[in-house]
Amino acid sequence: MTDSGRSFFHRLRRVFGNVFALAYLVLCAALFVWAIVVSIGDDSGESMAIIFPLLATAPTSLVLLVLPGGLVMVTVVVLLAALVNAAVIGWCARALRRGGRANPAS
Repeated sequence: MTDSGRSFFHRLRRVFGNVFALAYLVLCAALFVWAIVVSIGDDSGESMAIIFPLLATAPTSLVLLVLPGGLVMVTVVVLLAALVNAAVIGWCARALRRGGRANPAS
């Protein structure tokens, strides 16, 4: 069966179904929630907690930081960067598991 015949959910599971990719996504989500909670609880407005999720999703998040600011845009940047990085982690894990075999279908 070719890739074009596979369902969307099968492709998602293949990209993000790896345990390392899922662990990375959970870590990024936990860091983002923590940063939002700490920033909301800080009355001075000088919280730098949002730096941690941005650094956890680097280098992709650093490329996307040229977009306009605001909480919504930071959320979009962290979300997209985490998904891109998790896809790369899943691809690397599949390639390492495959080893020297050239056929990715096996």
